[in-house]
Amino acid sequence: MSTTLCQVMGFIVSSLGVAGCIVSTAMDMWSTQDLYDNPVTAVFQYQGLWRSCVRQSSGFTECRPYFTILGLPAMFQAVRALMIVGIVLGILGLLVCIFALKCIRIGSMEDSAKANMTLTSGIMFIVAGLCAITGVSVFANMLVTNFWMSTANMYQGMQNVQNRYTFGSALFVGWVSGGLALVGGILMCLACRGLIPEESRYKAVSYNASGRNISYRTGPYKVGSGYEPETKIRKGAGYEEAAQSEDGRRSYPSKHDCV
Repeated sequence: MSTTLCQVMGFIVSSLGVAGCIVSTAMDMWSTQDLYDNPVTAVFQYQGLWRSCVRQSSGFTECRPYFTILGLPAMFQAVRALMIVGIVLGILGLLVCIFALKCIRIGSMEDSAKANMTLTSGIMFIVAGLCAITGVSVFANMLVTNFWMSTANMYQGMQNVQNRYTFGSALFVGWVSGGLALVGGILMCLACRGLIPEESRYKAVSYNASGRNISYRTGPYKVGSGYEPETKIRKGAGYEEAAQSEDGRRSYPSKHDCV
């Protein structure tokens, strides 16, 4: 019961994390204009991974996508790649996890196969969460660097050089979503241990004796020499050889049988 509960909880938490990563990647408010020095403004700017938007005081919002790829900074493109990789791994992990749930029986799938699938999905969720957290953190570091550079320019008298941007709501959604995916992956890996069946069977090991066609196996067996001896009657020194018994052993004549 605990294994099933841990697996279901991991699936639910991971699903929320992957959904949050998708929402965070699609949001436009990764960076918003800092209004600390100018709280009243006619234009408010904010940017996302795919487009930049301008909202006027009248309520009209205009968004313009980034038409170039090579013109964007390398770190910006790295953030895009990390978020996309995290989403793809998360979706694949969800597909694998659905078939790995213990409460769902598909055909004659054994518990060992479900354990391997559960571990695989857990690793995918962990990597997806790390990709999301890393991508959001890299973008936040870019914002912090640009913010302090803009602040230094303002103190030097260049106040109208560029606008300052601060953290947007998409960053916090990405951090929380990456953390949920990471926790869900850990729960799936823990549930994998409870799905591994105990090995209570031992395989038989055969040993071939050198020079003879004799095999020894563990468990009940019957010793055989590999050939059937023929009963021979020897005439000679006053005795004869007795026939071989059913168990493969020979019985030799006693002294009273001798002539």
